[in-house]
Amino acid sequence: MFSHALTLPPTFWLIAVAAIILVGMSKAGFGGTATNLGVPLMAIVVAPPFAAAVMLPILLVLDAIGLFVFRGKADGPNLRIILPGAIIGIALGWLTFDYIDPRWIRVLIGIEAVVFAIDRMLELRGGMAPVAATSPTVRRGIFWGALSGFTSFVSHAGGPPIMHYLMPQNMDKVRLVGTTALFFAVVNFLKLFPYAHLGLLDLSNLEVSVLLLPAVPVGYFIGYRLMHAIDMRQFNLITAGMLLLAGFKLIWDGVAK
Repeated sequence: MFSHALTLPPTFWLIAVAAIILVGMSKAGFGGTATNLGVPLMAIVVAPPFAAAVMLPILLVLDAIGLFVFRGKADGPNLRIILPGAIIGIALGWLTFDYIDPRWIRVLIGIEAVVFAIDRMLELRGGMAPVAATSPTVRRGIFWGALSGFTSFVSHAGGPPIMHYLMPQNMDKVRLVGTTALFFAVVNFLKLFPYAHLGLLDLSNLEVSVLLLPAVPVGYFIGYRLMHAIDMRQFNLITAGMLLLAGFKLIWDGVAK
């Protein structure tokens, strides 16, 4: 037992634990799209498919925690729009998986994330006139929900598109995190069957995921406490900052491979 885990270098475990703590903090509401940085960080020392296989069970555990912690906090009107969109996006990702180069998807989503994050940070820092909060709309919600489901499926980058749709609504931070927690719990669960069908799930790596699970509650607890300790403006600035970093990382992943 754990024979595969014993062959991994110590640097993997150090980076993997740090990545999971960061992802846990993000899932708990501190850092927003830092969830997208988990697999790229692990991929510094191991192959990206292995990193993705290890992260998927951990993401599902984090999603389960989020469903419990933020139960009743999600925004129903938004979810009724973006979840059907996400299902469309996942289906498109499944159908086109063999024909699309994920590198260019990463670049396009990364550019969109960087532009949106800079615009948001300038507004929050007073460099631009505040924009009136938007309301949930079916057309925009379906589009961004579908794009999030699609990019989550093909390149594990569903965070930037859905934050592009939700952040301009300026909803309370707990409701925002509760909404994204439920959204990605559904998205990640729905990805299981098509991933299995495409041969992307490697259950032999589950032992590594199990050994990394103790880091999950640590990251989640830190993120949850920090999320409640900061005000809404700081929360939005940090979320926009992490979105900016995620965007640059996506661009780098796309052009460097």
